[in-house]
Amino acid sequence: MAEQLKDLADDRALLGRTSTAERVSDILRSRIAEGYFPPGTRLSEDSIGGALGVSRNTLREAFRLLTHERLLVHELNRGVFVRVLTVEDVEDIYRTRRLVECAVVRGLGEPPYGLDGLAGAVAEGRRAAREGDWKGVGTANIHFHRELVALAVSERTAELMRSVFAELRLAFHVVDEPQRLHEPYIARNIAILEALQAGERSKAERLLAGYLDDSLERVVEVYRRRVGEDG
Repeated sequence: MAEQLKDLADDRALLGRTSTAERVSDILRSRIAEGYFPPGTRLSEDSIGGALGVSRNTLREAFRLLTHERLLVHELNRGVFVRVLTVEDVEDIYRTRRLVECAVVRGLGEPPYGLDGLAGAVAEGRRAAREGDWKGVGTANIHFHRELVALAVSERTAELMRSVFAELRLAFHVVDEPQRLHEPYIARNIAILEALQAGERSKAERLLAGYLDDSLERVVEVYRRRVGEDG
């Protein structure tokens, strides 16, 4: 926890003079998604508030916002914890992803599409794989899907999926088999990118739908076993 708090203190400069609970929640959401605070971790008001230099009330409001996003849970007389998802949560996350991401691709209109962000995420994933950084591959994979959603040019859709992707990372942290989980999707991301580069929107949607179905099956298989072991 000491190392995480030191890194969190580095984020203090991001708050500036106009710090708000929303900006604190943005920082904590990112840190939770990156695994600095794994599922089940108790979040100390004193330690985190001190690291960020914010008041207890501001921090409590940030916790409330993240609880509303289902990233945190408040346990009476125990405190605030990073949420541990159920298998049903994971299935619902993927159901939401399939509905939104496939609809984004379906609604792209006529090519060409602005694919620099997607291409950058693919390159990021390939670079991480060469270095054997499988958690980095997972991060690049999330970036790929964020960039895919960004093609909708919809702030509401991006905001919705930002929370969904953060929840997804909670599942990934529990699975904790990053190479097995993420390596197969490097090539599949490339295939989706290439279909979009060729203007083949329907093909890209089919590839994406199959990708998400296979990923759900793989994640749930391992997640169910891990949650059962932990229980």
